[in-house]
Amino acid sequence: MAAGGRQAGPMPDLGRYVVARPIYSEPAFEEENKKRAHLQPTLRERVQGACSCSRKKVFQITKSFLPILEWLPKYRVKEWLVSDIISGVSTGLVATLQGLAFALLVAVPLGYGLYSAFFPLLTYFFLGTSRHLSVGPFPVVSLMVGSVVLNMAPDDKFHIMSSNATGLNKTLIDTASRDAQRVVIASTLTFLVGIIQLVFGALQIGFIVRYLADPLVGGFTTAAAFQVFVSQLKIVLNVSTRNYNGILSIIYTLIEIFQRIGTTNIADLIAGLLTIFVCMVVKEINDRFKHKIPVPIPIEVIVTIVATGISYAADLEKKYNAGIVKTIPRGFLPPEPPAVSMFSEMVAAAFSIAVVAYAIAVSVAKVYATKHDYSIDGNQEFIAYGISNVFAGAFSCFVATTALSRTAVQESTGGKTQVASIISAGIVLIAIVALGKLLEPLQKSVLAAVVIANLKGMFMQVFDVPRLWRQNKADAMIWIFTCVASIILGLDLGLLAGLVFGLLTVVVRVQFPSWGGLGNVPGTDLYKNVKDYKTVVEPEGVKILRFSSPIFYANIDGLKSSLKSTVGFDAIRVHNKRLKALRMIQKLIKKGKLKATKNGISDSGATNEAFESDEDLDDPEDLKIPTKEVEIHVDWNSELPVKVNVPRVPIHSLIFDFGGVSFLDVVAVRTMKMIVKEFERIDVTVYIASHQDNIITKLEQCGFFDDKIRKDIFFLTVHDAVLYIQHEMMHRDIQDPIFEKISLMQESKEPIDFTETGNLDDELDVQEEAMRRLAS
Repeated sequence: MAAGGRQAGPMPDLGRYVVARPIYSEPAFEEENKKRAHLQPTLRERVQGACSCSRKKVFQITKSFLPILEWLPKYRVKEWLVSDIISGVSTGLVATLQGLAFALLVAVPLGYGLYSAFFPLLTYFFLGTSRHLSVGPFPVVSLMVGSVVLNMAPDDKFHIMSSNATGLNKTLIDTASRDAQRVVIASTLTFLVGIIQLVFGALQIGFIVRYLADPLVGGFTTAAAFQVFVSQLKIVLNVSTRNYNGILSIIYTLIEIFQRIGTTNIADLIAGLLTIFVCMVVKEINDRFKHKIPVPIPIEVIVTIVATGISYAADLEKKYNAGIVKTIPRGFLPPEPPAVSMFSEMVAAAFSIAVVAYAIAVSVAKVYATKHDYSIDGNQEFIAYGISNVFAGAFSCFVATTALSRTAVQESTGGKTQVASIISAGIVLIAIVALGKLLEPLQKSVLAAVVIANLKGMFMQVFDVPRLWRQNKADAMIWIFTCVASIILGLDLGLLAGLVFGLLTVVVRVQFPSWGGLGNVPGTDLYKNVKDYKTVVEPEGVKILRFSSPIFYANIDGLKSSLKSTVGFDAIRVHNKRLKALRMIQKLIKKGKLKATKNGISDSGATNEAFESDEDLDDPEDLKIPTKEVEIHVDWNSELPVKVNVPRVPIHSLIFDFGGVSFLDVVAVRTMKMIVKEFERIDVTVYIASHQDNIITKLEQCGFFDDKIRKDIFFLTVHDAVLYIQHEMMHRDIQDPIFEKISLMQESKEPIDFTETGNLDDELDVQEEAMRRLAS
C-alpha cells in the first residue's frame, strides 16, 4: 500500500490519450445529446424587459451613470488622502503650464487654456470610470481644434486699414475681433464634440474605437506630433507666417518659415532651445531613475518660473522684442451658448475629433486600469467626456481628453483616485484667480518649447515601424500610410484615409485567406496541410479542403479557385464533357458503329468513326435513329472510344473543413448549395465538418437543406467524416461506383436525353447569375 492509502500500481501514460466514441454526424449528435431549442424573445418581450423597473435596477443604472457612487464610499482616507494631495498638487502645476502651452495650438488667447484645464475635471470627477486619468488639453486634439479655428477665422478676415503720421494707409489685423471669433469657434466646436460623444455613449457604440487599431493610432499621433512641432517651431523662432490649412499646409508652412528664417528673434530662439534641452534631459532622468525618485521632477514648472523671472528682470520684450504672453485674464467668464449656425461647417471635423479624443483617452485609461486591476466602461467614458465637453464648451473652453504626460505624473506621484484630479483643478483655479498676472512676462517661445519637449514619446513611435514590419507587414503599412497621409492631407483627412486603408487591408486579407488540402497524421485524428508535412497522408479517394475565413460575396471566387486547386478538376467541366461523350456514343450506337450491351460498349465490326469530327453531334436528325433499349456501363476513368477528353475524377468524396469559417452570407450559402449539387452529378459526395452551430442555423434560414441535401452530410470533426466515408466504402455494393448507367432507347423516335439534371443546370445558372449581381 502506498503512502496516503493509495494502492501502488503502474502510472497512467499522461502523454497520450485514447478516446472511444461513436462517429457523430450532426443529426446523430443532436439526437443523442438532446440539443436545446433557443427561442428568440419577441419584440414585446424585449420592450417589457427594457422598460421594467425595480429598486435594484434603478440603483444599478444610477451607479453606472455616476461611478463616483461606486468608489467614493470605499475611499480609504488614511491610506490614500496624502498620496492624492501630493499627486494633485504636482499634476495641477503641470496642468496649468500645459493649458497655457496648448492654447497656442488652438490659436486662442492663452488664458482660455487655463479654463480648458479646469472645467472638464469637475464633471469627469463624478462621471469617469478611470481613477488615474487627468482630463484636459492634449496636443494632438488641440491641433485638430486649431486647424478648424484657423480655417474658419483666418487672419485675412480681420484686416483693417490704418493711416500713420505720414498719411500712408497700412493694413493691420483687428486682433481683438479675431481672438473673440476664434474663442466662439473653439467653444462651439467643443460643444458639438460633446454632443456627438454623448450620442455615441447613449447608443452604446463605444466599440467604434476598436476600428482605430494601434498601428493606425501610432501613425496618426506621430504625424500629429510632426504637425505640432512645425506649428510651434515658428513660435520658438518668433517668425510670423500665414496660417495654412488643408492639403500640404505643413509643407507651405515649412517653406515660409525657411524663407523668413532671417527674421528670427535670437532671444526667443535661445530661450526655446535651452528649454527643450533642459526639459528633455530632466525627463530622461525621471524615466531612468523613477524607482529611486519618489516624485518626478516638475521640470516644466521650474523652467517656467525661472524663464518668467529672467524675462521680467531683463525686460526682454522691450530690449529684444521678445514675444511674451502679455495678458492673462483674471477670473471666469460667464457661460455662453454655442453658435449653432456654425454646426454645419464643423460637423465633419467634430466627428473625427470626438472619436480621436475618445480613443486616446480610453487607450491610456485601459493601460492604467490593467496595471491597477480595475475595469473601464467604454460607453460610460463616452458619456463622461461628452458631458465634460458640453459643460466646458459653455465656459469658452476647447476640447478635452487626456494628456499622457499629465496622467503619468498623476499616477507616478501616488494618485489613487479622482480626488487627485479635483486637487489639481484647485491648483489651476488658483492660477486663474490669483497667479495669472505673474505669468504675463513669460516668453511664448518657452511655452512652445515645453510643447515640443512633450512630443518626445510620440516621435519615438517611429522606432515601432521596423518591429511591426518584422511581425506583420500589413500593420506596418497601415502605420506608414496613416502617418504620411496625415502629414500631407491634414489630420482630419489623414485619419479618414488611414481608417479606410486599414479596413481595406482587412478586406483584402479576408478576400484572399489561407487555405490548403489536408491529410491525416497516421494513427491519429489530426489533419494537417499536406504541403507542410511530409508524413501526412490523404485518405484514398477523399480530398479535404480547409478554408480559413468567413465565406461571403467578396471571397466566393477564392473559395472556388481553392476548391479546383485541391481536387484537381472543375466539376462543371467534367459534367459537360461526360454529356458530350455520351451524345457521341449514342450517335455511334445508332449508326451501328458501336454495340451497346449490358457488359459495356464494344466494336460492332464496322468502321469506327468515333474519332471523327464532332462538330454536329447535337444535330436533332442524327439523334432520331431508332434503336432498342439496352443498359450500358461507362467507366469514366478508362479510355473512351470517342474523341472527347473527359477529365479523370480520382475521388469519390470531398470534405470541407469549416473550423475557420465564422459566418456565411446568402451568396455563400447559394454557392455551397451549387457546389454540393455540381459534385453530386459527377458521383462525388460532399461533406462538411468542424462547423460551428451558427453555420447550421444560417444554412437553415437560407434554405440550404432540401430532399437531396440533408444534415447527415455534416460531421463534428474531419475525422468523423473520414471514418464514415471509409465505413460506407467497405459496405458499398460490389458494382463499381464510377460506372454510370445509361438507357439507350431503341425503336423510339425521341432522342435520348442525357441531361436529366437539366432543371439543376437552370437552377445553377440562375443562382450563378444572382451571385454575380450580388457580388458586383
